[in-house]
Parts: sequence; structure tokens; C-alpha cells
Amino acid sequence: MKSPHRLFYLTDRLEFPPVETANSEGLLAVGGDLSVERLVLAYTNGIFPWFNDESPILWWSPDPRMVLYPDKVKISKSMRKVLRDNRFRLTKNTCFQQVLEHCSSIEREGLDGTWITQNMKKAYCAMYEKGYATSYEVWEQNELVGGLYGIDLGHIFCGESMFSLTSNASKFAFIKLAEDLHAKGYKAIDCQLYTAHLASLGAQEMPRKKFMELLK
Repeated sequence: MKSPHRLFYLTDRLEFPPVETANSEGLLAVGGDLSVERLVLAYTNGIFPWFNDESPILWWSPDPRMVLYPDKVKISKSMRKVLRDNRFRLTKNTCFQQVLEHCSSIEREGLDGTWITQNMKKAYCAMYEKGYATSYEVWEQNELVGGLYGIDLGHIFCGESMFSLTSNASKFAFIKLAEDLHAKGYKAIDCQLYTAHLASLGAQEMPRKKFMELLK
């Protein structure tokens, strides 16, 4: 009989257990803090925080992992037209906090509330100040209509969240992100968990072991 999973509780020590000890849902550890140092340690080891206001800090490393190779991004016929029409304009790191706020307030189908809590916002703003977090912004004329943000590890981009206030704006941001990263030689975009939307853009599930090899 397989022994039950024993959850790892973090202390003030800057450490995480091996990702292989995560449970079947990908939950690895509980507790700790959201300091820049701990977040950098987490992302560089294939771990990310995901929790809501009512729960303690939860750390995850799912198996399989949702990943996109930047050169494999899928661009539909309708999106090719959007790209040709120059309807949108892209910027990078011009209004990180606004992107974060939009991502936290957008309503998600099937989700009650947001996982981007006030403490998470402070943490990612601190990551941005230290140069680890990056935002891509989509503008229609002079209005911010979409965007995304994530953690940039230099060879892997860990996508955290995206938003769209008008049709195709977040898809535009994601495609431009993939094209930018491909041009810079990045290995992958970490999309974390499966969604049909990400699958439609070319992301695929891969074994956690393979993702960890990419990460290292």
C-alpha cells in the first residue's frame, strides 16, 4: 500500500522540499513567506505560490506541467489578421502595477474571487523592482486593453496571469511574448496548469521531470 502524502511545512529557513514529494494535485508545501529571496528560490526550482485570502501560503509543483515552446505558438487565421491590421500596440514594463491590478480584478469563469491577494501584489511588485518580474502591455490607441506578467528567469519565462478588456488583447500579448522570447533564445514559457485557452495557443502538458530538465 502506498503511504499517505505528508505535507511539508516551511519555516523561516530558505528551503523547499524536492518537487517529487508533491502530492497528486501538485501541492508541495505550506507556509513560509513571499520574500523576493524565497520566490526566486521557488521559481528556479519549478515551484510557484497559489492560494487565496482564506488560506495559508500554498506552494505547487504539478505533474504534468503546462509548457509552451516559444517557436510553437499557434496563431489562428483570425489572429493573423489582427496582427496585420496593427490594431494593437505593445509595450514592455511601462505599467507593471496596472497590469497586476487588472489581472487581479478580472472575473474568471469557474473561479470565485482571485488568487492575486494584496500580499501577492506587494510580493510581485517587489520582484519587479528587483528585475525579476516583467509585464507586457497591449494598447488600443491610448487605452490599456490587455497584458500579462510573469517571472523572467533568463531562459524560461514563468507566466503568471493575463487579462483582456477587449477581444483578442491577451492573445496578442501572449503571441508577442512568445515571438520576443523565441528571438532571444528562451527555452520555454511555463504556463503552470492546463487550460483550454493555453492549449489553443500551442501550450502542451509535459512530465514534470522533463520540465525540470529544461529549467536546469
